[in-house]
Order: sequence, then C-alpha cells, then structure tokens
Amino acid sequence: MNWLLRHSIYLFRTNKKEEKITALLTEKEDDLAVEIPVSLVYNGISHAVMMCSPKNLEDFALGFSLTEGIIDKPSDIYGIDVIEACNGVEVQIELSSRKFMTLKEHRRNLTGRTGCGICGTEQLNQVYKHFPKLEQTFQFDINRLDSCLTTLQIHQQLAQQTGATHACAFFDLQGNMLAIREDVGRHVALDKLLGWYAKTDKPQGFILASSRASYEMVQKTIACGIEMLVTISAATDLAVKMANEHNLTLIGFAREGRGNVYCGKVRLKF
Repeated sequence: MNWLLRHSIYLFRTNKKEEKITALLTEKEDDLAVEIPVSLVYNGISHAVMMCSPKNLEDFALGFSLTEGIIDKPSDIYGIDVIEACNGVEVQIELSSRKFMTLKEHRRNLTGRTGCGICGTEQLNQVYKHFPKLEQTFQFDINRLDSCLTTLQIHQQLAQQTGATHACAFFDLQGNMLAIREDVGRHVALDKLLGWYAKTDKPQGFILASSRASYEMVQKTIACGIEMLVTISAATDLAVKMANEHNLTLIGFAREGRGNVYCGKVRLKF
C-alpha cells in the first residue's frame, strides 16, 4: 500500500501593493501523506484501531505490543500478518497462549486519532505506568548531536515530500543513524522504531524525535530500556517528572549548537 498520494490543489499567494491585496491562484499537484485506520488484532480479537501511515506496520505491531505491556519480549509473538481490509489494514498478531490470557484479563478497546495514545483508556491508572529505573551504561559526547540533527533532517523522506509527518531515529554513541521510522503520528513513529529496536541486538544509543516530548514518548522510551531521548520541540511537565523518576536523559529544543537538558546530564560529555 502506498504511503503517498498525488492530489490537485490550488496554491494562493497574496501580494500587498499600495494598500491593496491581490490573490494569485494557481493549480498544481501536491503529495499528501496517506493516513489509514490500522486495526491491531490479537489472536482474532481486535484490540486497538490507530490512524497510521501504511508502512513498517510489522515494526509498529511489535513496538506497540511491547510499550503497552502486552508482551515482554519479541518471542511472545509467534507471527504477524498485514492484511488490507475495508478502508484500512488489519495487523493480525499471533500471541503466545500465556500472553493472550493476560491480554483478555486486562483488555481495553481504544480508537486513536492521529498521534493520540490514550483515547478509550477506561481508568486513570492505566495512563501512568511504572517501570524500573534505567541504569547508566554510557556517556554521549554532546558535540556529536549537531551532525545527528542534520542526518535526521536529510533522511525524513516522507516529511520532505508532504510536510505532514514525524520521524524517530536511533543513533549510536558515535552519532551514526542506525534506523529511522516516519508516521503521521509521533507515537506511532516511535512504536515503529521501538519495534525495530526490539528485533536488533539492542545497541547502545539514543532516540532523536522530530516532535515534542510528551509523557507517552518518555514512557515508551523507558519501557524499552533506552537511556536517552532527544526531541526537536519542548517537553511537558509530566514527561520531565517521569524522566527524572526513571533516570532517563531527556533533551528538548535540540537545535544546532544548543538544547535544553531537562534531566540526566550525567550521561552527557560537554
């Protein structure tokens, strides 16, 4: 399934001359990011419907299952099939019997709008999950962050074509980008990246995201044992609180030559 769609639009520009505004209207073709409903189906039972870009959906299913606590490790999933259905996609996930029994006991149905991760949550205590504190296993030379920011921008293929998507990338401690995932929703982009991460040998490194750092972005990062999250935009107060409690290094407003270190500066070399 394509994740780009060509569409005719009208482009207008306004010019102000001698206190008069003249609108110049021209017709052109534009690229739109495809957004579809994706249903995550566990052992035949629909669990969640999220609005996503139709790419890397196997990674999304694995990452979502891990960060939602549905599974503990990739081997808890026996198989993933992506099937086009109606106006969207079904991702059929075969869970181990043990994990499926647990899921049925705690199952909740949710329908997520773009980038929304808690729509349909039935109880407030389902929102805030508790994880062990992260260990400190590395230090990162902050002078390497500038090249990482440049690399992220260069490799945001879908964003360059549409201007409508977020990206999450994983960098090693030398500043090499090992993977990038894009989506119309920042949480989905992160789940896709974390699905990739779970299938690798879990190298040391950090996540760089084109979005803000919401509490859920922080929570998902902590859930997968990654020690550092860097975002282009700001962090929320709950995101900073969670990062502090779980010993996560959190950086926001990352720009060339600067950034805000909210917590975890012990992992940074200046």
